[in-house]
Amino acid sequence: MKIFRADYVFPINAEPIKNGAVVTADDGKIISVAEDIPPDYAHITIEEFSGILCPGFINAHCHVELSHLKDKITDGEGLVTFIQNVQLHRNATQPEIEAAALAADEAMYKNGIVAVGDISNSNVTVALKAKSKLYYHTFVEAFGFLPQRAEEVFEKSLKLVSEFNPQPCSVTPHAPYSVSKDLFKLIKRYADNNRNLMSMHNQECEDENKFFRYKLGRFNDLYAHFGMDISFFKPQARNSLQSVLPLLSSKRDILLVHNTCTNLKDIYFLKRFDHKIHWCFCPNANIYIEGTLPKIDLFIDQGFNITLGTDSLASNYKLCILSEMATLQKHFPTLSLARLLEWGTLNGAKFLGVDNNMGSLEPGKTPGINLITGLNDLTLTSETKVRRLV
Repeated sequence: MKIFRADYVFPINAEPIKNGAVVTADDGKIISVAEDIPPDYAHITIEEFSGILCPGFINAHCHVELSHLKDKITDGEGLVTFIQNVQLHRNATQPEIEAAALAADEAMYKNGIVAVGDISNSNVTVALKAKSKLYYHTFVEAFGFLPQRAEEVFEKSLKLVSEFNPQPCSVTPHAPYSVSKDLFKLIKRYADNNRNLMSMHNQECEDENKFFRYKLGRFNDLYAHFGMDISFFKPQARNSLQSVLPLLSSKRDILLVHNTCTNLKDIYFLKRFDHKIHWCFCPNANIYIEGTLPKIDLFIDQGFNITLGTDSLASNYKLCILSEMATLQKHFPTLSLARLLEWGTLNGAKFLGVDNNMGSLEPGKTPGINLITGLNDLTLTSETKVRRLV
C-alpha cells in the first residue's frame, strides 16, 4: 500500500481536505481519503508533497487519429479553412499515423489523463486502444450532408463500429453542417434502439449559425470547395443547434462539443426539450482555430453537466486537461479550481459512464491520482504542472 499526503486533497465528490492523505492499494484502488491516516496504516511510509492531489483527468473530446497533423495546420485561420486543411493534410502512411497516435496516447497518460472520449473516422486506432493504459470510448463519426448518401454513410459507420467491438464504441453525427436530415434520422433510430452514447461538434463559429439561419457565409464556399450541390438546403431561420436538436435522440446522453458561438437563446431552447445534454469545452482548440472562446458564464448553473476536452493535435499544441483548465481560469478568473477540477474529472466520467470507478477519490475506486504543483493560493499559474502518481 501507499500513502500520499499534500497541502490539499480534492476528492471532487466532497469538500477539499487541507493536509489530507490518500491511502491506496498496490493496484491503485483507493482505501481511504481523510485528514487523518487510519491507525491500521500508521506503519506505512508517507509520501508528502507540496501541492494538491486530485483524481485522474477525463478527456471528453479528442481525435487521436489526427495526431500526425501536429504543427501542420496554421492557427487562427477560422473553422472553414481549418476543415479544408485537415482534409488536405490528413492522408499519411499508416505507420506514420499509428506512431503519432501512440505518442499522443502516451503523452495523455503522462499528463494525468485516465479516460478519453475519442473521435474516429477509420480503424487505425483499434489496436492502440486495445493495448492502451487509458480507457477509451470511441465515437465513430458519420459524415454526409448530401441526403442521397445517408444510407451508404450510415452503413459504413456501423461497419466501423463492428471493427472496434468489443471496445466501448458508438455511432455519432459529426456536426450540424456535415450531416443531412436523412442521416440524422438514421442515427436517431439506431440510438433509440441501442445503447449509443453520442458526441457532436456544435456551433464552432458564427458562420455555422449564419448558414443555418440565412444560407449565407463561408460554409457555402466549403461545399463548393468539395464540389457539393447544396441547392436542396433551405435556410432554417434559426441557429444550427436549434435546427438539429429535434433530430437527436432523447433517450441517449449527448455531448455537445466546442459551443464557441452558442448563445443564451440556444441554451433556453434546449431546456424546452427532454434531451440528455452535456457540454464539452476545448478552449485551447477554440483559440487555435477561431481565436475566441465560448461565453462560459452562460453555461454555469444551468442544470447541465460540463466537461473538458483537448480536441486534436491538429488544433492544439498538447493533449493536457490541466492546460485547458489554466486557459479557462486565465480568461474567466471567477472560475474556481474546485469547479474546474470537477469539469475535468467527475463530470467527464459521468458522461462516459465510468464514474463508478473514475472521476473522484472515493474508497473502492481506481481513478488514478494526480499531483498538481505550482499554484498560487489555489489558483493556476504559468508554473502549474501535473504529475501522475498512480
